[in-house]
Amino acid sequence: MSARDWMEKDFYGALGVSSDATSAEIKKAYRKLARELHPDANPGDSKAEERFKSVSEAHGVLSDPAKRKEYDEARSLFAAGGGRGFAGRAGGAGGQDFDLGDLFGGANGGGFQSASGGNFNDLFGGLFSRGAPPGASRPQRGSDVETEVRLDFAEATKGAVVPLRLTSPAPCTTCHGSGAKPGTHPRTCPTCGGAGVVSRNQGAFGFSEPCRDCRGTGSLVDDPCPDCRGTGASTRTRTITVRVPSGVDDGQRIRLAGQGEAGLRGAPAGDLFVTVHVNAHSVFRRDGDNLTLTVPVSFAELALGTTLSVPTLDGRVGVKIPAGTADGRTLRVRGRGVSKRNGKTGDLLVTVEVAIPKDLDESATGALRAYAEAERNSGFDPRARWAGATVKGAGRS
Repeated sequence: MSARDWMEKDFYGALGVSSDATSAEIKKAYRKLARELHPDANPGDSKAEERFKSVSEAHGVLSDPAKRKEYDEARSLFAAGGGRGFAGRAGGAGGQDFDLGDLFGGANGGGFQSASGGNFNDLFGGLFSRGAPPGASRPQRGSDVETEVRLDFAEATKGAVVPLRLTSPAPCTTCHGSGAKPGTHPRTCPTCGGAGVVSRNQGAFGFSEPCRDCRGTGSLVDDPCPDCRGTGASTRTRTITVRVPSGVDDGQRIRLAGQGEAGLRGAPAGDLFVTVHVNAHSVFRRDGDNLTLTVPVSFAELALGTTLSVPTLDGRVGVKIPAGTADGRTLRVRGRGVSKRNGKTGDLLVTVEVAIPKDLDESATGALRAYAEAERNSGFDPRARWAGATVKGAGRS
């Protein structure tokens, strides 16, 4: 939507209020119309939908004191200029022609002051976010590059140094990214003065756009580099070393600033994002910074107690199993988990799980039968807490 379209809209008329309506009156009018015109209340009615949009737009401007003030001042100026692109006759002596566009930022840079003391350059910039004065040129930054790397479980937990082979645009080694033939240098673009953008006026409004001569770089290369043809970058294969921190998770992305594609004519390079994939381990699993491990044990080891030798990332460690330990209990070995870059280290969580033998010889079977008899004689009943328990609702027909 052009600036003129925005200005020429009658937001007060859209809401059915006067130009001196209070904020409360504007809010009340909007709520009433919003209920009447809402698409849910008028399914399939395109006219009601358009009215609803215009009412919402009007409320968005008039409900904001700052925007309403700017809108009112701009509307007054349009009315004074007859709505003809701000061109008209001066009312003073001499009757000389003038273009109000000159008052908004002519060569003298003075600008035209609104009734509230603000400069209309700022006013229109606030309304339309256009016409900002050109600043220093910003050469085109290189694109980001993404790649993937796969690590073993131990490498991910302890950290690793991984070489990556990439084929992508990189700074030209001949001209060192300037785009100019060795021994020459780019010159400042005379069209934009090195700013990379040019400004033009259309009526009362100023517009900025990239300079077409230098394509926004602010400089011209008269004698391009023969290898990169003036771009300052060339496609080549390179090997970089990526230091993967300890404790990296599967799917985590690592950012290497400035290792992506080279920018044009010496502009900053993009970044390299490395997605890490971690192979599963045959024994360990991860739970945050903790390592988890399930260790098979015999019933006798749980009942009588023992000390188990379990694997860790660094070797092995002894874990004491107290007598009478229940199947499925998890024991914690502190400081044997995943080490992070912040110096913190997780724990090793060891879960014991009873392993039941499939085949027993006669002596083992006899020993178990004798144990079962002794267990019954001792009065031990593993299901004692269920004795006399009934299922709620049982027996109903």
